Amino acid sequence: MAPTLRTAFSALLGATVLATTALFSVVPAAAEMTEAQKAEMGAFVREYLIANPDVLVEVQQAYEKKQYESRISQAGPAIIDNRDAIFFDKNDIVLGNPNGDVTVVEFFDYNCGYCKHALEDMDTILKDDKNVRFVLKEFPILGPESVAAHQVANAVRLTAPDKYPDFHRKLLGGETRATEETAMAVATGLGLDEAKLRQSMEDQPNDTSVKATYRLANALGITGTPYYVVGNEPLVGAQGADAIEEKIANIRKCGKASC
Repeated sequence: MAPTLRTAFSALLGATVLATTALFSVVPAAAEMTEAQKAEMGAFVREYLIANPDVLVEVQQAYEKKQYESRISQAGPAIIDNRDAIFFDKNDIVLGNPNGDVTVVEFFDYNCGYCKHALEDMDTILKDDKNVRFVLKEFPILGPESVAAHQVANAVRLTAPDKYPDFHRKLLGGETRATEETAMAVATGLGLDEAKLRQSMEDQPNDTSVKATYRLANALGITGTPYYVVGNEPLVGAQGADAIEEKIANIRKCGKASC
């Protein structure tokens, strides 16, 4: 590469690298370059990135920010269109204050490691704020064992809703993988009758409810758990109690999750 071209490319790269992904657009176009020029350009890019690895971190952060903003953009109208299904589904369990002025909805899977970590966040919020309505929306997406564990949870909800909060905390907070067997062990450990639970699972499986949640998740663009909806915005991932509490405070301040 001629010195002038190298200098021009160096300036161009320094000016645009934060706005690109891992690819760089330069003049002349790749189709107009010789194989030797392409090889030299590739070698220079590689040399630059090795010397400046922080660029890759910045590019990844910019990409993740763009993806997050895209998910929020998709979720906004969907939250409005599906408000009742998100906040007031009769199949969901409500913790905290059922008449609270702000509702937090969490989509979770009993085998989600991040959900297990976020369990403490939920308890922190409920302890700190007695005016929050916290909705648990079961969303088993991590395989058949998760589906089976959530079927036991549904039976607990139907037969002994007062026991569900303790069941939820023990199963989600457990170290073993959630399955039908481990979920049933948690339920019976709380004094629930296994025969009644199994009869409920047979009579009223939660297939319809789970399918409805899948459709809702598709509308919202949910690709993983935990996934929160606070007011008019989603909050993706286990971002901690402080992040959720900030959204709650904003809703009380200006009526929106972000003021």
